[in-house]
Amino acid sequence: MNALRKKYQLAPGTQVREEEFELLFYHRDGPRLFCLSCSRLLEDRFFLGEIPLEQWFREKTSRTPVPESWLRSLARALNRLKEKGVIVDC
Repeated sequence: MNALRKKYQLAPGTQVREEEFELLFYHRDGPRLFCLSCSRLLEDRFFLGEIPLEQWFREKTSRTPVPESWLRSLARALNRLKEKGVIVDC
């Protein structure tokens, strides 16, 4: 499945907090902190798993298109978070 068409949600025991230009992910099982530098392109509510990444950007950036390279880079970063067990596909 194309990474831009995936929906994501937080893995059990994970919380996310918005910072100025990044999202910080915490896991309850230990002092693990993960940072996603996303320049305000994503918000914590994206991880409710309601819409795919591609649709999120169409709706959030209708006035200012996001370069395709940024989307691919963000999709790779989300995949790394998934591999670490911070987020899951839904």
